[in-house]
Amino acid sequence: MAGERLIFHIDVNSAFLSWEAARRVRNGEPDLRDIPSAIGGARDKRTGVILAKSIPAKKYGIRTGEPVSEALRKCPDLVLARSDFHLYVENSNAFMDLVRSYAPVVEKYSIDECFADFTGTSRVYPDPIALAHEIKDRIRDELGFTVNVGIADCKILAKMASDFEKPDKVHTLFRSEMEEKMWPLPVGDLFTVGSATARKLEEVRIRTIGDLARSDVTYIQRLVGNKLGQHIWNYANGIDPSPVTAEREDVKGYSNSVTLEEDVTTAEQANAILLALSESVTARMRRDGVKASCVTVQIRSNRFKDTSHQKTLTEPTDITNEVYELSKALFRELWDGKTPLRLLGVALTELTDEETAQLSLFGGQDREKARNLDKAADAINQKFGSATIVRGTDVGSDLRVGKKHKAQLDLKNKK
Repeated sequence: MAGERLIFHIDVNSAFLSWEAARRVRNGEPDLRDIPSAIGGARDKRTGVILAKSIPAKKYGIRTGEPVSEALRKCPDLVLARSDFHLYVENSNAFMDLVRSYAPVVEKYSIDECFADFTGTSRVYPDPIALAHEIKDRIRDELGFTVNVGIADCKILAKMASDFEKPDKVHTLFRSEMEEKMWPLPVGDLFTVGSATARKLEEVRIRTIGDLARSDVTYIQRLVGNKLGQHIWNYANGIDPSPVTAEREDVKGYSNSVTLEEDVTTAEQANAILLALSESVTARMRRDGVKASCVTVQIRSNRFKDTSHQKTLTEPTDITNEVYELSKALFRELWDGKTPLRLLGVALTELTDEETAQLSLFGGQDREKARNLDKAADAINQKFGSATIVRGTDVGSDLRVGKKHKAQLDLKNKK
């Protein structure tokens, strides 16, 4: 209808595993998607955690987020591939560029998903479902991986639609379809409803999304808190006026954040994610020839409480380990060690391209050596893939990109 919004949510199916699989298929190797396989740590060291798994691996009971050693006990023949940050960025950019060739406005929601606003394009694209199939099929045929496309009149319903049957599917979820398609689903399937919140709702017999939608909002707020209660009640009723917004080009900083559908509950998981975030933001700064004087770490609890700490440095840095060590220290100040977390983020601001002569955390020569090693690693990883150079966290994990379950690695190049 005239005036109605038309929003697509486009989500890569098992992105990290699919992107690695597509590369191997191009090289004439077996398709990881067809065999028990996973993205994780090193088989020989049996360290790290499972970041993504194939459908055949899922049949062995392998879970995203579990230790590699446990996954190998379940499936000794599991094929493991290390994460490759540069490969993911390359595929993400190609994916986003293809979508941008169709949509007037595209919001990069995470490394493997985006929203596209097609409102007012009915003369150009008279059949939205046919358009979605065209985009989906081009991504599959030209880029070698599959996506799901959700179509709705707001962002939350489009996202919920894209999570329906997978892979390589197009689904609609307009407001008139909510009662049939979304309300019968378990309440824990609603985007942003975590396991703890789902248990609270189920304890009072709110078992489906429809039960939540039909409940009194003030009752829901008493159960789970005012902000979260209003938020999930709105989502259950398909209320989401938030616009699709293109990335701003003038933000003077670099930031990455990870949003997870499963909670971060241990320091090991958090440190692995902080390492990946620190590495990616500093690599981008080194690429652009800038340094940052302010480091900020942000966390979000599973009850949607945001907190952050920041520290201003005496000398600007672009050294991965400096940012990582400071990020861990800020995280320890922020987190109580108990509250499940849904988001971790690292931001670097107060940028400069000027060299300084002050001493650093490492001392002059050691610091320059660390920077040169980082640059060498950047060059090798850019040429041969991130698995070539693997950093380890202080807890022995060689995790490079913290994607637990369906984590959304927000790679907005803010600069």
